Amino acid sequence: MRHQEGMDQGSGRRTLRLVTALTAAAAACGLLAGSAQASVISIGSVLPEGFTSKEFGRVQTLFNTALPEPGANLVSPVSGAIIRWRVQGAKGGPFYLRVLHPNGKGAFEAAGKSQGATPVDTGLQTFETNLKIQAGDLIGIDPTRIEDEIGVKAQSGASYAAIFPTPFDGSVVAPSASFPGEEIELSAEIQPQPEITLVSPPTGTIAGGTVVTITGTNLNGTTSVLFGSTPAASFKVDSDTEITATTPRATRPGKVDVSATTLAGANANTRFDDYIYRACVVPVVKGKSLKVAKRLLKRRNCKLGHVKKVEASKPKEVGKVIKQAPKPGKVLTPGARVRISLGQ
Repeated sequence: MRHQEGMDQGSGRRTLRLVTALTAAAAACGLLAGSAQASVISIGSVLPEGFTSKEFGRVQTLFNTALPEPGANLVSPVSGAIIRWRVQGAKGGPFYLRVLHPNGKGAFEAAGKSQGATPVDTGLQTFETNLKIQAGDLIGIDPTRIEDEIGVKAQSGASYAAIFPTPFDGSVVAPSASFPGEEIELSAEIQPQPEITLVSPPTGTIAGGTVVTITGTNLNGTTSVLFGSTPAASFKVDSDTEITATTPRATRPGKVDVSATTLAGANANTRFDDYIYRACVVPVVKGKSLKVAKRLLKRRNCKLGHVKKVEASKPKEVGKVIKQAPKPGKVLTPGARVRISLGQ
């Protein structure tokens, strides 16, 4: 890797100060604090000043392997989606952000890369993306040409590595070189995968229309809410930790998983996101005594309706249900009444 001295650090500092000022102004105006803003986690370099732009030297993937600064996340602590990434000291391009998944044996699986992005100068550059990442993954950067450059900062305790040539997605490769005492100026922001910790109330009628509160984390930016495979009749994201949804109609009773989907994916299914549809599933009560019929109806969330006493045609029909309506197996809303004819 050839080293080239000199970058316009004054330009980089001015750009960084401008971005910081604009961010603070937006926050003061409430532009970054609205309910539509999802929480994010930063990984990679803290992008310190005092870096030097250096050539890649080869078309190879560079990635940090040690970051000593307080608060720096070398690997992603969560699963989700990278929504933006940043570089300093970059020249040339286009560059590609790469996700690297450690295989536990010193090698890395190339788990995906962003679309190409070209910096306008060597100052702080931010690029939007939507790139899936798993907990424990690292980020790297690919150049297009050998003369492309990236900011490198001398930092005790830091290190970065290279994979040559840049890998294709799905391949598992080991680093081809390492560089102690330095870090590359590369970071990313991750929107964590949503999580649901409570659905309240946890049960409702198959007719739908029940308003439920979905509690969890990382719910801002939710684009869909499903009850099983059926979209919610309606939903509203109240905050990053709460959604109000109206249940859709169901065809049968039972337990379904509730899922919320953002650009970071859907929540993992757990016992905390269950919702139970209740219904009256009409049992067979013909030939049963009135007492047994009542018990069976209650067990199936049904109620006894009108009881019509009719003349029994056989002695064994006396005191027993001769007819019932609706028919057995019919799925109705909870508390639906079943009419019977009782022999006498």
